[in-house]
Amino acid sequence: MIRVDALYRYPVKGFTPEKRDSLVIQDDGRVQGDRSLVFRFADALEPADATFPKSRGLALMTFPTLARVELTLDDASQTLRLRVDDIDITADLSDEGRARLSEAVTDYLRTTGDAKLLEADGILPLGLLGDGRTARFQDRPRGFISLHGAASVEDLDAAVPASVDDRRFRSNIVVGGTAPWAELEWRARVRIGDVEFEVQKPIERCAAITANPDTGVRDARLLRVLTTEFGQDEPTLGILLLPVAAGGTIRVGDEVAPLG
Repeated sequence: MIRVDALYRYPVKGFTPEKRDSLVIQDDGRVQGDRSLVFRFADALEPADATFPKSRGLALMTFPTLARVELTLDDASQTLRLRVDDIDITADLSDEGRARLSEAVTDYLRTTGDAKLLEADGILPLGLLGDGRTARFQDRPRGFISLHGAASVEDLDAAVPASVDDRRFRSNIVVGGTAPWAELEWRARVRIGDVEFEVQKPIERCAAITANPDTGVRDARLLRVLTTEFGQDEPTLGILLLPVAAGGTIRVGDEVAPLG
């Protein structure tokens, strides 16, 4: 049986995930609370719509050392905890709290190999956008739910010396019980628990997957491996989904049924 092995939410765009027992899928195709905050660059205005390009704020694609930062959002208290090295800060989303969190991220980045990137025009001071509840800082106008098979990641891990696990690929849903790369062949629809999704397209990957989630070091040339060792035209792992009608709640252990 194909099943949900793991679920992840990304409360702050471009940072580490929170592992969850369940996810609420909104009718618009976004995960509740996913990408509800973002550290924007100084010259980036708050967007009028529900998109925010990675190029306008902190993201693993360009700042790989962000992988080491652990961020946890408490939904009840609306506080964000930031931990890395000797930095451990919990702050609310008031103007003062946002400033403390932005300063903490900046202080950490100044100690890393990404420090020079902060010197570019328009980067500092950082600002923290978002209300901590509304999923709105995705890359695309439609939110999309991302899914990959654990077996696909295991197959890729076996092809490179570096350790490769699910965290590199920043999916919302990881499924078990499939053959490697089988999810790329899913067409039409898939049912997860009680929620039915339309399969949209495969996910073309960016440089974020080359960063080790424990060290923040780019230690695996995965984009090239996917195209050369696995014969892909574009580096691809996982698929994008949208709910067919209404959303709902999906849970770890839910059955996953490709419908065509």
